[in-house]
Amino acid sequence: MNRFQQEVDAAVDALLLQQVILYPTDTVWGLGCDAEAPPAVKQLYKLKNRPEGQPSIVLVADLAMLRRYAAQAPDELEELLENETRPTTYILPASRAIAPGLVAPDGTVGLRVVKDEFCFKVVRRLGHGLVSTSANKAGEPAPGVYTEIDAAILRGADHVVNWRQEDATRVAPSRVVRLGEGGKLEVVRE
Repeated sequence: MNRFQQEVDAAVDALLLQQVILYPTDTVWGLGCDAEAPPAVKQLYKLKNRPEGQPSIVLVADLAMLRRYAAQAPDELEELLENETRPTTYILPASRAIAPGLVAPDGTVGLRVVKDEFCFKVVRRLGHGLVSTSANKAGEPAPGVYTEIDAAILRGADHVVNWRQEDATRVAPSRVVRLGEGGKLEVVRE
């Protein structure tokens, strides 16, 4: 078994135990847990010192998984996903399948179909959405690369993924769109 697959397996094993992982995403380094495990979400928010009611993004493997967590999605979503040129998070009405701590006060959740190979393999093998929130304390700058992660976050994560830690490539945060009135998508962050 190669190192990549070992890291995928180790991350999934930790997630199945409802642990918090520190991992490279398709944008920045993130903290994550199983999006259907309320105790893990609570533990993640405690590590970040993040108040409840501030939702996090959930990474999904494909349109079917996105629809599992969205109570409503625009008809053209499949076409939009096929034509994306950068990571895009869709803020949609949340379904009951998602852990309540991930749902915003307005009943929405941020969902992103992940294209990054590592994240995709983890989500696919886990079979659930993967929480994705930047690996920093609430109010602090998000670390663009592994070496910028605060020591308290490194110590607090149950499992630290040993993949792409040496990668110094900086990537912009995801584009964010919201389902608005009449089912139209509105850009929140370009």
